[in-house]
Amino acid sequence: MPDVTTLKRALEDRRNALSVKAEEIEGELRTLGDPDFSEQATEAEGDEVLEGLESSALLEISKINAALARIENGTYGTCTTCGEPVGDERLVSVPHAAQCISCAFGIAFLSAVEA
Repeated sequence: MPDVTTLKRALEDRRNALSVKAEEIEGELRTLGDPDFSEQATEAEGDEVLEGLESSALLEISKINAALARIENGTYGTCTTCGEPVGDERLVSVPHAAQCISCAFGIAFLSAVEA
């Protein structure tokens, strides 16, 4: 398994960066809009994009918090679905991964259905 201390630090750093970005987006969304009606339509489109980015950041923060909890309780690196190892390569590339690649893509489920 990859060095958990290094992965934990990377997860915490990523969570902090995402938190800052989410706060910046929230601040941008709170700014008063342009009184010009034609500009309001453009701003509304921009706000939709910002809301999507904020939602993505908050979802990733949630996944990171769950991964940090798994580190604390000793279950990090174990698939939350099947109990098998998540896999070193997967943890290095997606440190907040909760499932092995098979469960993440439903391969295990499809194999069971076909059997």
